[in-house]
Amino acid sequence: MSATPSLVKGLSSTISFGPPLLSWVMRMYLTRYERWTSPLFLLRDQRRTVGRIDSRFKGIDESAATSSPEYDPSIAAVRPPYTTTFNNYVRDELGYKTDQEYYILGEGITSQWDRGSNRGDGLPDTSEQLRQEFSKNQYMKLYVASGYFDLATPFFATQYTLTHMGLDPSLRANISTSEYAAGQMMYIDVKSLQKLKHDVSTFVASALK
Repeated sequence: MSATPSLVKGLSSTISFGPPLLSWVMRMYLTRYERWTSPLFLLRDQRRTVGRIDSRFKGIDESAATSSPEYDPSIAAVRPPYTTTFNNYVRDELGYKTDQEYYILGEGITSQWDRGSNRGDGLPDTSEQLRQEFSKNQYMKLYVASGYFDLATPFFATQYTLTHMGLDPSLRANISTSEYAAGQMMYIDVKSLQKLKHDVSTFVASALK
């Protein structure tokens, strides 16, 4: 593929990628195109990556030319204080003391995850099981909180799944959703934490009626 200026300009206006970013992409093998156009690289023309679980965080890779980010800037920002606070809470406030290593964010799992049901392409999909449970228990309630800046579990993917799961229309009111101006861990943002507390409290009170 030849990244001529005219070709870059034409494609840029078509797929809404800036010419500098598109030039980077077109210099790579076509087999790597999908990974290079990942949302994590939307700021590649600025030599920056964005966080996967919270795209408000920016990262700096060593070369800005790899096919995958060197690290997740959102994890790097949240993990240290989160782990420290949790350890302080369980040891000092709860009085739980152990020499065992505390694993965070799935570390320590050495065996392959059994994802159970999938869509046939290896990706997990539990929407059918959820639909079945709603049908069996028509009093069941579901609340889903999503962050606008979450690229790992995008908020619109929730809406898409709930809309296409084949749920009986009479049960749709059993599902409540809220979106927050934050990432996957919306509670690290004070305003989003306050909104989350209010929304969950309202949901619980309504579910108990």
